[in-house]
Amino acid sequence: MISANDLSPAELAALLHFHADAGVDWLLEDTAIDRFAEFEASRAKQQVRQTDNARSGQTAGRSDAGKPSATTGGRPPAAAPSMPNMAVPDEQAVAAARFAAESARSLEELKTALESFNGCNLKNGARNTVFATGTPGSKVMIIGPMPDADDDRDGLPFSGKAGMLLDRMLAAIDLDRNQIALANTVPWRPPGNRAPSGPEMNICRPFIERQIALFEPKLLLLLGNVTARFFFGGTGTIHTMRGQWREVPVGGAIIPALASLHPQELLNAPASKALAWQDLLSFKSRLAQM
Repeated sequence: MISANDLSPAELAALLHFHADAGVDWLLEDTAIDRFAEFEASRAKQQVRQTDNARSGQTAGRSDAGKPSATTGGRPPAAAPSMPNMAVPDEQAVAAARFAAESARSLEELKTALESFNGCNLKNGARNTVFATGTPGSKVMIIGPMPDADDDRDGLPFSGKAGMLLDRMLAAIDLDRNQIALANTVPWRPPGNRAPSGPEMNICRPFIERQIALFEPKLLLLLGNVTARFFFGGTGTIHTMRGQWREVPVGGAIIPALASLHPQELLNAPASKALAWQDLLSFKSRLAQM
């Protein structure tokens, strides 16, 4: 927990402004409340409910086993058809993506190559290809996981309410989106806002790595579980990976990167704002040293 005594007047003012703009309408309660414990308890209850529902489904399945079906004349029902894999998981698609990305000599050429690429079926269900925005040579590049409905509609990364909150977070450390580069790990919105699969991310990897190489940022801020796992590897959660500076090799360069919470998670879990603020201060301090 951050103590007000550890912050300068300017940092404290920025923190209060960040919370106010993010919609925080309370500061003190009559009694102390541990919001982190409250959040964990809520998540534990949800996991228990999911386990109970799964067990109930298994019990119902066993009780119905062997019973004749009124619609099949006693014959067991036919198996449901398997759903097709929405990604193109073969190495040929990954190789085609790599060739298209590496052949681009500028961001304009890379955008054209990405918009023309048809090797990932995520593109079939998306309205727009969401390409990075910003100016080459920007010191900072912020990368999210995949486009949401607002990004897909506008064709721009970090649109909608999450984008508005990100703008306030950046303002709290004296940045704005016109000074930096913004991108998503995957350029097409997955159906239903689901997380992209491993094959889908493998196909998209050459394009985001080439975007980073052409923007040439000095620091990366990686937002959310999917993005942190994509660049850092492993299966940890954002709460175990955030706040730790790591090095990301991209295009022959090694770029310092910090993982933090995605603005959408802060909208869903306001108790996490203090953690995000710690990460923002760390990022600001590292940027000031460059």
